[in-house]
Amino acid sequence: MANNLVIRALKANSKSFNLSSKKMTEVPKSVARLTHILTLHLNNNSLTSLPVELQTLRNLTELNLGNNSLDEVPSVLRYLNTLKKLYLFGNHITRLPPEVLDGLDNLTLLNLNHNHITVLPPEIKSLSNLETLSLLDNQLEELPVEIGFLKKMVEMNLTNNKLSRLPKQIYSLSQLARLYLARNNLTELPEGVIGLMKLRVLDVAGNRLSMFPVDFQLLTLNELLCEGNTFVKNKLMESVQAVEVLSLKELSARRILVEDKSRLGVVHRALSYHPGLSLLLADWGRCSLCLQPFLTTWLECVRFINLRKDMKMSRPQTVPVRVLLCSYKCFNKSGHSYYGVASV
Repeated sequence: MANNLVIRALKANSKSFNLSSKKMTEVPKSVARLTHILTLHLNNNSLTSLPVELQTLRNLTELNLGNNSLDEVPSVLRYLNTLKKLYLFGNHITRLPPEVLDGLDNLTLLNLNHNHITVLPPEIKSLSNLETLSLLDNQLEELPVEIGFLKKMVEMNLTNNKLSRLPKQIYSLSQLARLYLARNNLTELPEGVIGLMKLRVLDVAGNRLSMFPVDFQLLTLNELLCEGNTFVKNKLMESVQAVEVLSLKELSARRILVEDKSRLGVVHRALSYHPGLSLLLADWGRCSLCLQPFLTTWLECVRFINLRKDMKMSRPQTVPVRVLLCSYKCFNKSGHSYYGVASV
């Protein structure tokens, strides 16, 4: 039957070929004769592999392999470098072979929903044109830092995985508009969220977040889904400590950070010769009150943001946003609306 369909497609010079829901366990090699097709649908079958002959489909831009029985990404895909859309949802895939990713640099959409993938290889950075990445319902425990190389990413769906943290490089995705992180194990979002200035939809429902990162209120979100988290409550806590004794390390770090503001200064030039010190100082913060830099956050603080009033969203919900303060001295100043967070 499939061979008859191939013959018809050849005669009609069709640009699309559909073998979905044909109860196939293998793809007929005759499909390789359809070198002119742009779209190939092989979804809803029982395929466990693809024949190497399909590498002749050098004009193919869309391939649907969803709902099959694939245990791995077919190696023949590495030769189909014209592919722009690849659907592999509903299979039994556990990994992404680096050698296949290297051949898919024109891909704009990759759908791997409902598989068993535990890790993304560093070679994910090869997908430099990727705009949509969907890994809903997998077993991902972490993302590689190389995710930050996908500069064209517009939508990322990581719902229902096992992520406990995100790399801060995710904030390099300056074009990202929709980020779905629901039903993971996230306890925090990394600092630097202001890098996602085009983000419009954020779904973090069903995690274990206690607050949102610094400057979260500056995002121009249209939709925020955050139900099912363990956010801190706005119960006022006053400091019982007026002044703290800073360590020599902290005093030195603050001095260096102040001096490093001058890009023409001696300290800034000297830091380039001390990569270890530069790495140590990389996670510095700026006090929200005195605006001075510091290395160690002495007191966890939050401010409470009303989504409707402060972020112009439709919902009136209030959420906690992390605030950086350099000392109890600043915290004890009057006139601010920051709350200290204490473990009880």
